Amino acid sequence: MNRIKDLPENERPRERLFRYGPEALSNIELLAILLGCGSKKENIISLSSRIIQNNGGINGVFDSTLEDFTNISGIGKAKAAKLLAVIELSKRFKSFKDGDNYKIHNSQDAAMLVMKEMKSLKQEHLVVIMLNTKNVVISVKNVFIGSLNSSIVHPREVFSYAIKNSSASIIICHNHPSGDPSPSDEDIKVTYRLEKCGEILGIHLIDHLIIGNGQYISLKEKGIL
Repeated sequence: MNRIKDLPENERPRERLFRYGPEALSNIELLAILLGCGSKKENIISLSSRIIQNNGGINGVFDSTLEDFTNISGIGKAKAAKLLAVIELSKRFKSFKDGDNYKIHNSQDAAMLVMKEMKSLKQEHLVVIMLNTKNVVISVKNVFIGSLNSSIVHPREVFSYAIKNSSASIIICHNHPSGDPSPSDEDIKVTYRLEKCGEILGIHLIDHLIIGNGQYISLKEKGIL
């Protein structure tokens, strides 16, 4: 079986992690460390690359099911279980703080949940915070990367995750790499479009937060939403 230790030493993800730190590794290398070994026909780097490619990128991997994984040649139930466990832990890390339910009482609570991760991003990201009927966070999902445009950001991408997670309401957040969180006309158009779609689906859009460099603007507090 093709194991990590069978690779040349300078290509082994684990050794690269020890030497340079986890942030220096690619998604493929991190996945290879998690899975540990490939199959008789394929080394672990190739298998990890194919898992990510077959799912349309790392975000697709995090939306995959047991069946999705076991349908990939070289992935049995043991490897699928490892992947699903990591996916679930990731969701819980984003949805809980210090082991407690994370409840959104106001815009600041929502902003603090995503601020650390979003304030220094070099591209615009659209993140959806999904809530239950008591405003407790169910999940946090990055659904779009790129400049917000009402003709590009499709509501089905936003609400498909909310429906899948049985969300009662959502908060959308996106960052301005410039550091200035002032809303643009396009930001407002996207907000109105998502609000209307949410009304039809019965999933309330509570707020749209724009994240800047350590600061944010709530479109609800501004009276726009």
